[in-house]
Amino acid sequence: MPRSYATLAPPVGALLRRYAAAGEPLSCEPVAQGLLNRGYRLSTTRGAYFLKQHLDAPTADRATIVRQHRATQRLHALGLPVAPPLADNRGRTVAVIDGLCYALHPWIDGRHRDGAQLSTGGSRRLGALLGHVHTCLERVMESPPPGDDHESARPEDTFDAIEELIRLARAHRPHDSFDALAEHRLRERRRLLAQHAHHRPPPAAASGWVHGDFHPLNLLYRGAEPAAIVDWDRLGVRPRAEEAVRAAAIFFVRPGGELALEKVRAYARAYRRATGADGAELAAAAHRVWWERLNDFWTLRWRYQLHDRRADPQFPAVSALAVWWTREYDAVRDAFAG
Repeated sequence: MPRSYATLAPPVGALLRRYAAAGEPLSCEPVAQGLLNRGYRLSTTRGAYFLKQHLDAPTADRATIVRQHRATQRLHALGLPVAPPLADNRGRTVAVIDGLCYALHPWIDGRHRDGAQLSTGGSRRLGALLGHVHTCLERVMESPPPGDDHESARPEDTFDAIEELIRLARAHRPHDSFDALAEHRLRERRRLLAQHAHHRPPPAAASGWVHGDFHPLNLLYRGAEPAAIVDWDRLGVRPRAEEAVRAAAIFFVRPGGELALEKVRAYARAYRRATGADGAELAAAAHRVWWERLNDFWTLRWRYQLHDRRADPQFPAVSALAVWWTREYDAVRDAFAG
């Protein structure tokens, strides 16, 4: 279960003593966005900073964070819009205080923009940007180690998960409209999965380094141009084209669960030009991400198993997308591959 943030206020005084050039603290205000880690706008006598408190267990150890920091420093040197961390008095970028890891970054003025706020040209620039991220990571990171193929979800496991989530949704008190929608979507997904179980994709080999969590809350814009790609916690080796498809499914999903396919098409063409990927690779990635969405219930797991409701607002569009994508499978594949 994600840790409660209520008792994890950052030790600002102890932290800033390690960053002599950062000045004296004036205020430290939580940043609203962020599901796994915690961020603050830290104002000092020398300016404004973004203070990151690393809490997500799989990525919150010092060695993992240092690797992320080195990657962003190298990407910044190549001209990508990133915000590398500041070094403390001893040249370190990770501060460990009371067992928790912190990092201080420059504050980037900007705002988040989803696909509805992007023009076709902006969608094209977004695809090119992610393509450049992937090609630059290939330059600055070590060669990907040989690893196991990425298995796709097993329908048998998903059916078991659906039964458990239906039970939890039905028993939830007070039982509200969200719980009723959850039950409906789970039964609907069970029918869809039974119809399409024979389309389970084969294992995919990891193909390169990826950001790992490329979505609107991890990209800041200044005007029409990207100002900073943030939150590199999930940096890792995975199928690159799948990150491109997965990001598009988040950026370009409409509230009713449909994808803005003309924007997807412009985005995907720019991504392919930037990376040299062909249409067949994007089509295969689209199939795997469709299957992933058909088998995934992370928002409901958070609500019913982790008792954490922060992901609830995402559920209606996410659950509707799996149904719409299944119905419009050919059109979605063509948008990524054409």
